[in-house]
Amino acid sequence: RGISGKGCVLEARLDKTRGPIATLLVQNGTLHQGDLIIAGTAVGRVRAMTDDRGHSVKEAGPSVPVEITGLAEVPQAGDEFNAVEDERMARTLAEQRRQKAKDEVFSANAKVSLDDLFAQISEGVKDLNIIIKADVQGSVEAVKQSLEKLSNAEVRVRTIHSGVGAITENDVMLAGIDGAIIIGFNVRPDAKARDAANRDGIDIRYYRVIYQAIEDIEKAMKGMLTPEFRENVIGHAEVRNVFKITGVGIVAGSYVTDGKLQRNAQVRLLRDNVVVYEGKLSSLQRFKDAVKEVADGYECGVCLENYTDIKEGDVIECFVMEEIPR
Repeated sequence: RGISGKGCVLEARLDKTRGPIATLLVQNGTLHQGDLIIAGTAVGRVRAMTDDRGHSVKEAGPSVPVEITGLAEVPQAGDEFNAVEDERMARTLAEQRRQKAKDEVFSANAKVSLDDLFAQISEGVKDLNIIIKADVQGSVEAVKQSLEKLSNAEVRVRTIHSGVGAITENDVMLAGIDGAIIIGFNVRPDAKARDAANRDGIDIRYYRVIYQAIEDIEKAMKGMLTPEFRENVIGHAEVRNVFKITGVGIVAGSYVTDGKLQRNAQVRLLRDNVVVYEGKLSSLQRFKDAVKEVADGYECGVCLENYTDIKEGDVIECFVMEEIPR
């Protein structure tokens, strides 16, 4: 049969009825129908081959382009292909290539965190990419201008995206692609964005005062950011009804959607993921009993300290500040 065929993938597509189809250019040896091949990370057996005129062929030599079916997945244009003897070896090689591609993407988009920004600057990071989300457009512009002014000879602070409203899954995805940190000014992430940020290790920073954001980034650039406390969100509840009870005031009939509400913890009231109140619970009730906490899946009555403008659909976010061990 001579030398096994090798060459490159010119193009590839997914056909609804025939599955992955690849156009290969044979550069060395001969490719035969029935050969086991690996193209990039795709492995398969050449089931059918057609030439450039659409005629079925059994083999193809150097400089001959052929369209083939039989691969398990669609390869990338430009991928190298090889005909191989051993299927186990082909699958091992495909897995190695897959892992290498993942590693390259990960190192190219190294996750940036304010906590280790100084070390990354020392290693040659030239841009600090940020995404800014705020409750109003005026705040977006003010935060953007203030932070971009922090650029110096070593590092440029660059806003790659900004907008009004909650931090979304798209913001988190963009931060992952461009190695950015997300600044949330008076806004919080929605549930999908929160899960994606935890999964992908995206650094989201929340602020209510502009100078705190400026101070944190300045310190991070100088390697002097030493956070003493870390916020730990312990639960969320959705406001289902709002009652006015004589002698008590406004009570939010709420349902705990995840985690728990804790009487002595701090809370935020979120409306469309924008922070409208931050403070403490003045009371937490289960039926007529005052309780210390209410777990996921249970209903409760909530009063906020010095705040009564609660609406149905609002979300109560419960959090504690934890001291970071030194």
